[in-house]
Amino acid sequence: MIEVRTSTITDDEFNKGVFATRDIAKNELIHEAPVLPYPNEEHKHIEKTYLANYAFEYGSNHTAFLLGYGMMFNHSYQPNADYRVNFENDSFDFYAHTDIKAGEEIFINYNGEVQNDAPLWFNEEEE
Repeated sequence: MIEVRTSTITDDEFNKGVFATRDIAKNELIHEAPVLPYPNEEHKHIEKTYLANYAFEYGSNHTAFLLGYGMMFNHSYQPNADYRVNFENDSFDFYAHTDIKAGEEIFINYNGEVQNDAPLWFNEEEE
């Protein structure tokens, strides 16, 4: 259903993204990404690494890395997918927000809500 390929959103040769390998219907489950959580107070160590921009909030006391394809989805303020934290399954579940065609890149809003247009943390750091 999905695969990782080179994304065209930037010229960075290492820029990867998640792409649909078949048509995906609106509201269809795309991927369940297992969670590797760690306490928030340990994030100061992660902040010193490249992985800092790949961590997700996981409740009020933890941050998490998402396994599988979870950390490979790129951002858009007009995403075609969204995600829900599934604490019972210890996963982030990604769903199609719109119909997605085969070959199309799948985007999420890094702010956690489809309609949230707040500046992203990594853009704020550059200003």
